Amino acid sequence: MTAPEGTRTYDVVIVGGGHNGLVAAAYLARAGRSVLVLERLDHTGGAAVSTRPFTGVDARLSRYSYLVSLLPRKIVKDLGLDFRLRTRTISSYTPAERDGRPTGLLVGGGERRTREAFARLTGSDGEYAAWRRFYEMTGRVARTVFPTLTEPLPTRDGLRRTVGDDEAWRTLFEEPIGAAVEERFRDDLVRGVVLTDALIGTFADAHDPSLTQNRCFLYHVIGGGTGAWDVPVGGMGALTDALADAARAAGAVIATGHRAVRIDTDGRTAEVTHRTADGEGVAAARHVLVNASPRELAALTGGTPPPPAEGAQLKVNMLLKRLPRLRDTSVDPREAFAGTFHIAEGYGQLAAAHAQAAAGELPAVPPSEIYCHSLTDPTILGPDLAARGYQTLTLFGLHTPARLFARDNDAVREELLKSTLAQFDAHLAEPLADCLATDADGRPCLEARTPLDLERDLGLPGGNIFHRELSWPYAQDGTGRWGVETRHANVLLCGAGAVRGGGVSGVPGHNAAMAVLEAGES
Repeated sequence: MTAPEGTRTYDVVIVGGGHNGLVAAAYLARAGRSVLVLERLDHTGGAAVSTRPFTGVDARLSRYSYLVSLLPRKIVKDLGLDFRLRTRTISSYTPAERDGRPTGLLVGGGERRTREAFARLTGSDGEYAAWRRFYEMTGRVARTVFPTLTEPLPTRDGLRRTVGDDEAWRTLFEEPIGAAVEERFRDDLVRGVVLTDALIGTFADAHDPSLTQNRCFLYHVIGGGTGAWDVPVGGMGALTDALADAARAAGAVIATGHRAVRIDTDGRTAEVTHRTADGEGVAAARHVLVNASPRELAALTGGTPPPPAEGAQLKVNMLLKRLPRLRDTSVDPREAFAGTFHIAEGYGQLAAAHAQAAAGELPAVPPSEIYCHSLTDPTILGPDLAARGYQTLTLFGLHTPARLFARDNDAVREELLKSTLAQFDAHLAEPLADCLATDADGRPCLEARTPLDLERDLGLPGGNIFHRELSWPYAQDGTGRWGVETRHANVLLCGAGAVRGGGVSGVPGHNAAMAVLEAGES
């Protein structure tokens, strides 16, 4: 839809049609506000989209973001979204070699199977008992912290009282997560599996004194009050399509192909200048919500840019003719790939990879994790592909900061992809290349994206999937009542860079909408 020509006045103009902007648009339009969403691309969804990346192949992949944990059911219910999630029956599988034989750790499929898997790998029940105690603790924290994400920001002391567990607070909020991992677990592989939740999209050591790894860990274990990561039926685009439909149905105007280039405000009213292929226009509003990074917010408003952000991940999408056989014959590939398949993510391997990357080198043994969306949700495959047993694989590589790609993004991408897939092949009974499907032009169905690719394609600063370092979910100096406030009273940040942003959650969009509605009532 095209925005009206000339200068029109709206109650709210939202810059960016990603999922958070669409959440805000739907809430505000349902509350009777006039809303205009300006999206620079020719489609909505931002990083939460489903696309057909392979020529002539009927497979709609979640090209960028791919799993859902942090989206509150409250948002789905409030907005009446036609959107479903499916739970993965397997949490993870981590292949290993012990005493010269292939083995692994399968977590999921019931308590008995998980306990037996720990005993087979480690030779005792001790690690499983420690695992249970640790995740019972994170579960208690999840149940208390997650509901606060859609409420006004608590104070630090207030959130600590809500958690009500001094040991859990110290473990997650005060001490480097590496200390807890080393204190509670003995097995290197088990330690690594626990630590990975602290490193997704975050370049940090287990003992980083900044605790950026702790903040990442916290957001990965509190989702939904359980920490479960679920599969979106129809892919991530199903969520953003449902949000766009809800916003339009409530009366919001969504204008794609409209790039915001400047925001002028006196704190009471604002004007957003935008450009299209046909020229420049202006939209006036009482409030402006920016569903973009803090860096883009500064550029639009003429503010001081924040410190540079840096992403640290390799994202690879694949379509396979069949799942590969594993060297560990005790596990069915349909189970191993249904959850998170950890590669080179032992505790020592993660530390070595971080140290090498921090020194400016690609990790010699790059860690990564893989999962198969189509095992849980085959609807993303065309009927013919599904009938022939095709499957998708999504790989997310760790400890590959954007700085490593600066000298030659294309060449480094190929080098890293080759070494990452070699680590994968080491656990397979047949080469991955033999299982890859081909597109209509005969090319393997495989695409890789570095942080620099994500910056180019999506505008993510430095390719950082969180827009900047994740924040603690409590108020700090200057964070405001909802964590979306800026130096301009009527300009709010509703993207992943807001307090309690990051991940596919809709939380910043919800909170920005609540801030606008509160301002209208005062």
